[in-house]
Amino acid sequence: MPVGIDINDREIIPGIFEEVFSYFTYVDQKFSTYKTTSEISAINRREIPKEKWSADMKEVIALSEKTRKETEGYFDIVTPKGFIDPSGMVKGWAIWKASEIIKSKGIKNFYVEIGGDIQVSGKNSVGGLWSVGIENPFKRKDERGGDIVKIIYLDDKGVATSGTYKRGTHIYDPVKKAAPSDGILSLTVIGPNVYEADRFATAAFAMGTRGIEFLEKLPGFEAYQIDKDGQAVMTTGFESYMKEK
Repeated sequence: MPVGIDINDREIIPGIFEEVFSYFTYVDQKFSTYKTTSEISAINRREIPKEKWSADMKEVIALSEKTRKETEGYFDIVTPKGFIDPSGMVKGWAIWKASEIIKSKGIKNFYVEIGGDIQVSGKNSVGGLWSVGIENPFKRKDERGGDIVKIIYLDDKGVATSGTYKRGTHIYDPVKKAAPSDGILSLTVIGPNVYEADRFATAAFAMGTRGIEFLEKLPGFEAYQIDKDGQAVMTTGFESYMKEK
């Protein structure tokens, strides 16, 4: 997935970009289910007992279990074949951890993005809020003539989008034991940080049309949903993020 980092403090800490990209490489090597050498692959082969899992692996698994309980089972990293796949947790978690690395250097104004999931902090290069576009799932911006359906403005927030319009059907409903089937194409969630936004975006998308209702009741979160007919629904407070303050 594409990775983007933008730092707008006057002084750039030497080596900060290299450190963050090195961290993302570490995360990929540890959690990728596509790499036979990763820790998660070894765990799924039953080669590493639980007591010998790394601290980061234990943290991600614990956070995943916490999310499963908070979402009535709609977030579940155990696949139908019984393997552990933390991919739905790791991306947002890694962006959040990377943002903490940046903040630890005293940097205040930046954003970090992986594949459209974003953590922002402070202000942009002109001193305003960071602007984030929500793609039209029927005509993405990387296609000729693609467009943005909404622009939101964020400061010290995270935003994550779950959907099928880029990667096809890849989100599984662990409750109904099937792919979500009621026509939601895109669900964008704003949260207190990207880790929180990402985990609840994945779970809410798996809920189908009920996901937006779940997010409406979740304190500190707002969401924007687009269905297969192009109809959009937003939570009560989402519109406040559409105004540049």
